[in-house]
Amino acid sequence: MVSRAVGYLRQSQLDDGSFSPQAGPAVTALVTNALLAQGRSADDPMVARALKYLEGFVHDDGGIYAEGTFHKNYETCVALSCLRAANGDGRYDDTLAAGERFIKGLQWDDEVDGEANVSFGGAGYGSHQRPDLSNTSFLLDTLKSLGRGPDDPAIQKALVFVSRCQNLESKYNTTEFANKNPDGGFYYTPAAGGNSQAGTTDDGGLRSYGSMTYAGLKSMIYAGLDESDPRVEAATNWIRENYTLADNPGMGAAGLYYYYHTFAKALDAIGADQLRDADGVEHDWRRELTQKLADLQQQDGSWTNDTTRWLEGDGNLVTAYVLLALDHCRAPKSPAGR
Repeated sequence: MVSRAVGYLRQSQLDDGSFSPQAGPAVTALVTNALLAQGRSADDPMVARALKYLEGFVHDDGGIYAEGTFHKNYETCVALSCLRAANGDGRYDDTLAAGERFIKGLQWDDEVDGEANVSFGGAGYGSHQRPDLSNTSFLLDTLKSLGRGPDDPAIQKALVFVSRCQNLESKYNTTEFANKNPDGGFYYTPAAGGNSQAGTTDDGGLRSYGSMTYAGLKSMIYAGLDESDPRVEAATNWIRENYTLADNPGMGAAGLYYYYHTFAKALDAIGADQLRDADGVEHDWRRELTQKLADLQQQDGSWTNDTTRWLEGDGNLVTAYVLLALDHCRAPKSPAGR
């Protein structure tokens, strides 16, 4: 599977080293990170050309993004994770340090209202950088890749926001949405009036859905929570109730491969080799996901989604998601290596 996917990516890489440059540097960063995760070195010709391309997006403020973009957090985060994976010889030490300062500077940190602001701790995009769980999840992924742990203030601030994206009323979440749909899953954002890509309940609650629930779960794990915390317990129960690889629960085919990516990352993060669903069935999720992805691979070695929302019609992006997911489907790592 991996060999065929790499062959597809080799054919789709442009002369300047990029992949899908119309999307800015993000797809190139994700593809390159996926190649590195699958054992390619920073000096591999494909990887080296892509890294050179990414270097062209480094700005004096430390960010790594396209001119005029509204996605500075997202683009910088995925680029930093990629450069960190390629930094075995320290070549990107200065770039990584500046980039970390940049993304921490974008994080919502209201000096007037503090944690009372529902946006506190989150990261986002758009003209006003409205925070959302997806962007905040990428922020946490990147800080973890840079070696930051639960004691990092930015990670603890992010946990405040992540907790408010969960359908669970608690001392950590007293937003207006917390008790309207108390199923323990996660939605997109409580900020700016609240939003769930899966829609709302009859009483104005925000519906939980798969990709955000797995993103929320792994974010809480990265922030130092474990299964004894009621937030983790509630999220895990939602996952047991909605375990599937047939679709992105609550969203159907929309965002399916992003879902597979977060599914694998979250279950690897919690150390779950087997997952028991609500019917008591034990799932070897690594084997099941690997088989599902094998069934979906196209003849040219790529993966694409017929439902093209969120750029999932782009074979480069989706193939990167799959290769990153497959990295988490390998034999379990030792606790120290998680």
